[in-house]
Amino acid sequence: MGTEDAVAKLRAWWAHRQGLDGALAGASAAEVLASTGWARSVGSSGPYLGLFARAGLDRDAVDKAVAALEIHELPSARGCTYVLPRRDFALGLAVGAHAPERDIQAAAKHLGVTRAEIEELADAAVGVLATTDRPLDPAALKTSLGDAVRDLGEAGRKRGEATPLRMALGLLQAQGRIRRVPVNGRLDNQRFGYALWSPPPLSPGGTDGEAANTELAARYFSWAAPATLKHFQWFSGLTAAAAKKAVAPLDLRAVDATPLLMPADQMAEFERFTVPRAPSYSLLASIDGIHLLHRDLGRLLDPDDAHRRSPEPGDGRTLGSQADPPCPLIVDRGRIVGLWEYDVDATEVVYHSFVEPDSALRNAVADTEAFIRGQLGDAKMVSLDSPKSRAPRLAALREASGHR
Repeated sequence: MGTEDAVAKLRAWWAHRQGLDGALAGASAAEVLASTGWARSVGSSGPYLGLFARAGLDRDAVDKAVAALEIHELPSARGCTYVLPRRDFALGLAVGAHAPERDIQAAAKHLGVTRAEIEELADAAVGVLATTDRPLDPAALKTSLGDAVRDLGEAGRKRGEATPLRMALGLLQAQGRIRRVPVNGRLDNQRFGYALWSPPPLSPGGTDGEAANTELAARYFSWAAPATLKHFQWFSGLTAAAAKKAVAPLDLRAVDATPLLMPADQMAEFERFTVPRAPSYSLLASIDGIHLLHRDLGRLLDPDDAHRRSPEPGDGRTLGSQADPPCPLIVDRGRIVGLWEYDVDATEVVYHSFVEPDSALRNAVADTEAFIRGQLGDAKMVSLDSPKSRAPRLAALREASGHR
């Protein structure tokens, strides 16, 4: 097999394992996330776009899964928020448990806030939440807690910590004692209330850290293989030594004498796998798992496309020189074949394809456009994304595509 053929096979395999070939059509949101990996959220439309592309799920189905706690947004790998299936709630919390500690240590050092104070405030917040059957937002909690929430003064405000309440809520979330509930039931917002989590997903004794790391490694390589140890290290946030220790119990095999590793039970299927002849286009968020599980953008770009200029005005960089894509992605059998954005005013997807558009691509664009227009209203890639902030990229994409 030539080098180009080997690269095409790897990309198509990644797309297949990510369910971007139609294999997961009709699956539930929890089934998709269990099969293809946790979905990065950050108040974006990414989870909706990813679940639509993989299983054809509409927003109502996803929101119902959120309401039923079949899936939930949790601080997990690297302390970052992902949408997880129920089976992984405890694992996600276990591997993200360290995240609040950095803030607590910084507050102790710079603001004189002790851990005992934060734990006392956390217990008081639990007491307040136990008296109500509805989620309370931070403002309502602060009012109910009264003098238990002290003002950290100008020094705190400069560090983004006006009070210790945010840190107390973060600690309670990481412990699985409370959960964040989106105020409108949607994943693409950053306004939350807090509710007690009953029963809590973590056992009272917690989860052994090394065992959790190995479980995470097993999950990761089931979603993302073949991947290198460095890829897993980035996703997990572990040190090189801890990552190596986490994968040691797993039966991982090198692919074609490369650093890429794959579970032994996938090897036979991978060897039989061939690249589909027909294109299979998906319009995905820039933080979709097809990219973010590895965060190695070059592996999805053809060399000629890697030299293309970023549509971010004033950027001056090429696509291949960036860690993350500047725009949402169009992917075909694992290859990035275009970039897109959503124009709210025109209610349309604006895209620039690196290949000659065919009917399959135009249909994929039309389907995603209809989904965004009718069910999401907009397609944000991060919580601060807005029609105004993406206007320059829209202009650049229109120019590159010949005003398509």
